[in-house]
Amino acid sequence: MLVSQEATEASETLVMALRFLGFDAHIAATGADLIREVCRRRPDAVLLDTTLPDGCGVEVCRRLRAAGVDAPVMFLSSRSDIEGKCQALAMGGDDYVTRPADLTEVSARIRALVRRSRAGGLAPSPAAHKLRAAGVELDENTRDVSLHGRAVRLSATEFALLRLLMRNAGRVISKGEILDTVWNYGFQGESGVVETYVYYLRRKLGDSRQSVIRTVRGAGYMVCAGDPAHTHGTVA
Repeated sequence: MLVSQEATEASETLVMALRFLGFDAHIAATGADLIREVCRRRPDAVLLDTTLPDGCGVEVCRRLRAAGVDAPVMFLSSRSDIEGKCQALAMGGDDYVTRPADLTEVSARIRALVRRSRAGGLAPSPAAHKLRAAGVELDENTRDVSLHGRAVRLSATEFALLRLLMRNAGRVISKGEILDTVWNYGFQGESGVVETYVYYLRRKLGDSRQSVIRTVRGAGYMVCAGDPAHTHGTVA
């Protein structure tokens, strides 16, 4: 994997710790170095600082995605606000960790991202490859998503989250189950990452009224099984 942080003692320590945990980790001190090294090494994952000496890590991620790089990207940032997280995810990030970060959790998240990337997310349903609910259509083979016929572009993680919810339309999915299935966490991970992805997924679906993805307070999330135009009830 590649770690992109300004070359400091702290970044060297992080790389050494990741190597100790079994990762073939290499550091890129600038965004330009990272892009060059990604093209050369083709890593399984990228740990990307949002603040780099030659610019913004979020912009570097955008450039990687524009170049066709699909390796999972985890952001490391001191920002914990929802706007910062959503901006990073919008540019193609797959996960977001705020400092101070626990190395055990960081390594577990990286391994989960790599597993999901290699597996291509959840396995397709054997009977039907197109899921439909609440005006959304999701094709598990082509990975196309549309809302009332309008194409919606999603990241790999957003797609995996929406697919899980749509496969269980009409049933509440807990944050823990989402973490276990989408992020493959083998421990009680940070549920805030689920909230962040649901928030951004709603923005992409224009779902400000929660007519597609409903929050069930204290329980989790649910994709409404019926037509959103005819969905009634109180949203928690």
